Amino acid sequence: MKAMILAAGLGTRLRPLTDSRPKALVEINGRTLLEITLTRLRDFGVRDVIINVHHFADMIIDYLTKKQRFGMRIEISREDILLDTGGGLKKAAWFFLEDATKSNIDDPFLLHNVDVISDIDFGRMLQAHKQTHSLATLAVQKRESSRYFLFDDHNHLCGRRIKNKDTNNEDEIARPANRPQALAFAGIHIISPRLLNMISENGAFSIVTTYLRLAAQGENITAFRADEYSWRDLGRLEDLQKAERELKLE
Repeated sequence: MKAMILAAGLGTRLRPLTDSRPKALVEINGRTLLEITLTRLRDFGVRDVIINVHHFADMIIDYLTKKQRFGMRIEISREDILLDTGGGLKKAAWFFLEDATKSNIDDPFLLHNVDVISDIDFGRMLQAHKQTHSLATLAVQKRESSRYFLFDDHNHLCGRRIKNKDTNNEDEIARPANRPQALAFAGIHIISPRLLNMISENGAFSIVTTYLRLAAQGENITAFRADEYSWRDLGRLEDLQKAERELKLE
């Protein structure tokens, strides 16, 4: 199984740490976020990874060289201009299609944000992805967030919701659903390579735009309920500091 780590962001919410390093090389208890993510993927059996880079890109490349690429095949997708999640994945599509044949075009891959850590069971998530024959399976949880995916009774993506303090919730409905459930995204996807040839968006764009368009066309984008697993977003300085304190106690 292959994977992509999204690590190109500027990490503005982690300043001043990211004034001198990329978000991927910010440390928690002596380990970089990139090391934590790569180790998780390697422990699951992933041996081929592509990482998109932009902010202090050369520091990430030098770091991987010093770490002997953690014993993995690691390719770099350098973005001169930030392409967001969808544009970044589209630029790296070659990595997942390089060995594609009719027999293995449906072999899924993992897409993982570098600034989240969890113990979400990738094996169970992969099994669910295969059972539902989904284009993409999204790890989601019932928790507070400013942004939600909306799913119908069959766990199919049907829209998204953005919470606004000053106005009512803003819902974007891709396809009708009776009382859709709002679930927070965990930053982990399992994707069929079939989806890559269905990305029609260009330039810098969110993969959510693609998901909603495909959902509106009746394609199968599904939820994997990860409520039972621990999960942390380390994209903000206060979240990073809290995680350091709590993980030291475990």
